[in-house]
Amino acid sequence: MQASDPDGLPGWFLRIRRMVDALTAGLNVLGTLLILGLMVLVNMDVVGRGVFNAPVSGVPEMVSMSIVAIVFLQVAQTFRRGRLTRSDAVLGFVGRYSPRARHALDLIFSIAAILLIWQVLSASAPLFVKAWVRGTYEGTIGDFTAPVWPVKLIILIGCTALLVQLVLFGVAALLRLTARRAA
Repeated sequence: MQASDPDGLPGWFLRIRRMVDALTAGLNVLGTLLILGLMVLVNMDVVGRGVFNAPVSGVPEMVSMSIVAIVFLQVAQTFRRGRLTRSDAVLGFVGRYSPRARHALDLIFSIAAILLIWQVLSASAPLFVKAWVRGTYEGTIGDFTAPVWPVKLIILIGCTALLVQLVLFGVAALLRLTARRAA
């Protein structure tokens, strides 16, 4: 018999979830480092603009691209930690009276979210390819330019990480829903 957690999830599932959690935590750390880098960059721009009358070139472009990257680097971990917006009051109420109904709602949510994120991923992939092939950039030639493809790639990575977390959430809900009750 395999080890399981108090919720009755099998050991094989917990091992997979731990590996995926480590990857999404790593993406989250990268997003946090990007936030810190942006803080330094914006402060350098403010000081350069105010004290030396020499702003850092491209700060608005870097900030706008970085915000998108940060969101997609951190969205999978945000979901995993239960920090995305949803009605916990309704789910808590249902869960108190019928845990199986709660698991069924979690499964339905998971399927709907998987379909939605799959659409975002499918729509984003051609945009990445287009940016890569064409060498699309943000900024003004002669002042500041930055390629767009790294942000498009981060969107794909973030969507994939969120998709994997959603699949694991759905599998956990299904395992709990179909688990035999202890006699």
